[in-house]
This record gives sequence, C-alpha cells and structure tokens, in this order.
Amino acid sequence: MRPEKKSIVDEMRAEAKDAGFVILTDYRGLSVAQTENLRTQLARVDARFRVIHNRMFKKFTGELSLDGFDSALKGPSAVVTGRGDVAETARVLKDFMRANKMPSVKMAAVEGQLLKADEVDELAELPAKPVMQAILLGTLAAPMTRLAGVLSQKVASVLYVLKAVEEKKQTSL
Repeated sequence: MRPEKKSIVDEMRAEAKDAGFVILTDYRGLSVAQTENLRTQLARVDARFRVIHNRMFKKFTGELSLDGFDSALKGPSAVVTGRGDVAETARVLKDFMRANKMPSVKMAAVEGQLLKADEVDELAELPAKPVMQAILLGTLAAPMTRLAGVLSQKVASVLYVLKAVEEKKQTSL
C-alpha cells in the first residue's frame, strides 16, 4: 500500500476508534456542493463525513470489531463518524436524504452494535438526548413529587384540625 493510502487508513482507523458510532452510506449522485452542505450540517452535531474506498475501509474494520460491514461494502461508500448524539446525526442524515434523495444509509455501528439502514431511520425518530434525559428525569421525579404533595396535604389537614380545635375552644370560652 502506498504511504498516502496507509496514512488515510491510519487516520480513519483512529477516527473510527474514537467515535461513538460509524455510519456507512452510499454517496452516489451527490454533487460537490451537496457534499459540502452535508459536511457542514454534520459538523454542527459533532460528526464527520468522509468518502473512502471500500478496500481501505475493510483494512481497519476487523481491528475495530466492525466485521459485519463487509456485506454492505458494495458501490461507492462514505463514512459518517462522530462522538456526538447518534440520534441527532441520524436525524441530520435523514433530513438531508429527504431533501436531496441521497445519500442512502447502508449500515451502522453504534457502540459495537451493528444496525441496518431501517434501524438507523428509527434512531432518527428518537428525540434528542437532552429531551430524553428530561423525560427520564421527569419519570424518576414524579413519585417523589407525589409523595411531597401527599405529605404536605397531611400536614395541612393536621393544621386544619388544630385550627378547628382552637376555634372550638375560643367559642366555648
């Protein structure tokens, strides 16, 4: 392998190793302007879009436990990697595909788990990570909120009883 190609493979290996996800796409039909637009949109969600030869991609997939990608390595391929929110990245890709009718997702790996194209579409439907955290926090906090409400009602009812006793004593004097 030529030194410049080895350098590209080494760079992609390091990038994929540090990434929380790897999404393999077919970029066929994208113009240079569309590719730059997609790269800009993905950069906003801490993701990177790179065109790579299939044989170069194969060089490092085995080392990173991405063995299942071999079946998807047909035709031109580009890789989306990132450390950000995979659902947000999938949403950006899906919105871009809806607007431009390309690229298409071939396969993905999220934290070592292989996903098919339709599963990546499902990821795009998930709410953003902060929203999901807020939902979880609300779910966890709901029983405590109810308990606090019940306890404050009990304290209030004791106060009402004491107030009634006080009024009764004042009227009987």
